[in-house]
Amino acid sequence: MKKTGVLNKDISEVIASMGHKDALVIADAGLPIPPETRRIDLALTCGLPSFLDTVRVVLSELQVEEAIIAQEMPVRSPEVYKALTELLGDVPIVQVPHETFKERTRSARAVVRTGECTPYANVILISGVIF
Repeated sequence: MKKTGVLNKDISEVIASMGHKDALVIADAGLPIPPETRRIDLALTCGLPSFLDTVRVVLSELQVEEAIIAQEMPVRSPEVYKALTELLGDVPIVQVPHETFKERTRSARAVVRTGECTPYANVILISGVIF
């Protein structure tokens, strides 16, 4: 059994297969996921698992050089936005309109659906390199 990091097989597999500039989406329970994009569904019930807990675990394994959020997040969900910026630290955050965000999910390696029920609690993590 794996001792640390991401225990979910599907998420661990996606992270291990990502290259520079690949995208991984961590989404709330309501984000529409394009049929052609891989869905990793973690949602159990409203709030479980949370968006922020899922981001925190993914960040423990994934090198991220940029994050993309909907420009609506800071206004509609300021607490989530503040906590996300703290988790991301020095990672640049790009804000785009929500419709643009949804379109960008089409090219992601996967969308991880959480049980989060907070509006606009979604992020696209762009993979960096460790060298």
